[in-house]
Amino acid sequence: MTEATIFTATPDSDTLGGRLSRARDASGMSAAQFARRLGVKTATVQAWESDRSEPRANRLSMIAGILNVSMPWLLHGVGEAPPDDPRNDAITILRGQVDKLRQLHEDTGATLSRIEDELLRLQRRSDI
Repeated sequence: MTEATIFTATPDSDTLGGRLSRARDASGMSAAQFARRLGVKTATVQAWESDRSEPRANRLSMIAGILNVSMPWLLHGVGEAPPDDPRNDAITILRGQVDKLRQLHEDTGATLSRIEDELLRLQRRSDI
């Protein structure tokens, strides 16, 4: 009889970003909260979770610790996945939407400031 190990089970076929997102959701943290704990920008976490980039090796251990998952599961989908709590689904979705709206609000404010500055610059130039 073969002893069961983490390597005898079928690996999680999700990507690193997908596993990271699932683990963060299971922890109940928003992307912004997770980013603050890691000392990175929310956009960095979002890029990791959407597989547009990957965390550096020195961050992976920290990520696994914060999210309470194993490194093999996080990197390769081997081992035990964090439990999915269906009650967190609605909360997680709403938190994600609020985070996106906050980011859009900040981006809009920054864009408005740049447009106003450019308008003032052009107005001063035409007054000369």
